Amino acid sequence: PFSHLSCTVFRFRSLCRLQRIRGQMMTSQAGAEILVEKVGNAGVITLNRPKALNALNMNMIRLMYPQLKKWETDKETDIVIVKGAGGKAFCAGGDIRAVTEAGKIGDALAKNFFREEYILNNTIGTYQKPYVALIDGITMGGGVGLSVHGRFRVATEKTLFAMPETAIGLFPDVGGGYFLPRLQGQLGLFLALTGFRLKGRDVQRAGVASHFVESQKIAALEKELVDLKTPSIEDVSRVLDSYQKRSSLDAEKPFVLEQHIDLIDELFQSNSVEGIVHNLKTDGSPFAQKQAETLAKMSPTSLKITFKQLQAGGTMSLQEVLVMEYRLSQACMVKGSDFYEGVRAVLVDKDHSPKWSPSTLKEVSEQSVEDCFSSLGDRDLKL
Repeated sequence: PFSHLSCTVFRFRSLCRLQRIRGQMMTSQAGAEILVEKVGNAGVITLNRPKALNALNMNMIRLMYPQLKKWETDKETDIVIVKGAGGKAFCAGGDIRAVTEAGKIGDALAKNFFREEYILNNTIGTYQKPYVALIDGITMGGGVGLSVHGRFRVATEKTLFAMPETAIGLFPDVGGGYFLPRLQGQLGLFLALTGFRLKGRDVQRAGVASHFVESQKIAALEKELVDLKTPSIEDVSRVLDSYQKRSSLDAEKPFVLEQHIDLIDELFQSNSVEGIVHNLKTDGSPFAQKQAETLAKMSPTSLKITFKQLQAGGTMSLQEVLVMEYRLSQACMVKGSDFYEGVRAVLVDKDHSPKWSPSTLKEVSEQSVEDCFSSLGDRDLKL
């Protein structure tokens, strides 16, 4: 009876916390978390939760999606520009704390958040008009999903990119299985497994951003884009290229991974995560040691799921990848505990000491990984 009682209390607390989070979502004057303006023939969306580094919540997804759909067919809209408020972040990720609170009590948000977020990612990836994401600040996880699949992604010296999901028992979702394996060599797999952060011009050098423009020129760039008359993809390209040419900041600095890129290609070329760890440990260079230490902190289950996700995603369409990732998201919500434990350790208690289960790569069976990729039947994501 005691355990039943404590379970009930736990559920009640989670419900209260979820309602509090929900309340915050709604009371922010419903639409104010996303600012929508029409400037001439440009549709401009501003992610407007600066205190939360513009983290993407359900309310924002539900405001952004219909707006993009409307503009896509609107004769008066020629270009869409997306940016973040507050000067620090474009979007630091999805509001996954709310998602895990929902998952604990079987609330529908755990299913709906990923479903609707991935539908939004796909809308951006298939957008019929020029889509420009000004990623002038922190851009991680869910924020990458709002930018990387768009035609144009403009980084500045303030951009900080990462896909840090293996540290919270998740996987690099929002189409990470599509864009990461398409980066040069094994770079995508390296970024996915380690959560390595790229800054400024390096975000463009890695291929995550399409352009690099100095932060102080972004306002002028935006004005020039807004003033374009019925711009084609080429017209937008030309403007972005011209601003990039005039942005010489850090141009002489080499790519942060330049001296390691051959090593990354060599050591991350393996048919298993264990193989990669073995390669890193036997290489013995300081860089390899550091990556081995990083991987040792990550969720072993997440590492194996991510490895398989990128292996499969390399030959899939964005739509197929998102269907696969939706299955994985639901497996993380239901089948294992690492996602909850990772969010607790990193975002809630902030002790950064997650207790992963299983705690070693060896204990994560092929079958348990395989199961995460299984079809959900009529609950599969439909795009």
